[in-house]
Amino acid sequence: MRLRRRLGDGGRLLVRELSAFGLVGAACFAVDLGLFQLLYAAVGLGAVTSKLVAGLVATTLAFLGHRFWSFSARARTGLRREYVRFVLVNATTMLLSLAVVGIVRYPLGQDSALVLQLANVAAIAAGTLLRWLVYRRWIFPAATPAAPGPVLDAAPARR
Repeated sequence: MRLRRRLGDGGRLLVRELSAFGLVGAACFAVDLGLFQLLYAAVGLGAVTSKLVAGLVATTLAFLGHRFWSFSARARTGLRREYVRFVLVNATTMLLSLAVVGIVRYPLGQDSALVLQLANVAAIAAGTLLRWLVYRRWIFPAATPAAPGPVLDAAPARR
């Protein structure tokens, strides 16, 4: 109870958004890891292809979770605008992940699923921090309060 008073409305919203962001992220993280492992180790796809497919599926699920839950109290600036920006940000972080996995796999010559998964986790962690910051500022901006109307003077003007 004391924590609620200390946080105020803005703090409670931040905690709510951060909690939902974490839960959506954790679910999509599990999808990304599980699908990567399935595609690379069980199906036999290449490491980068496995990462690409896993990332695309996780990204689509993340957009839905963040738009309709994590940042649902924020301004709605249009589904198309939000989705395009979301895809751009996530494409950037996916390229980071692909580069990390690709560098570990090919120039460094690592083909162990464990080593590649560790590289994948490190790239996801870096991308998560970047996404949190960008989502709140650029994709799902804070709702701006309506501008107050003109103030009418109740006293008659003196001449």
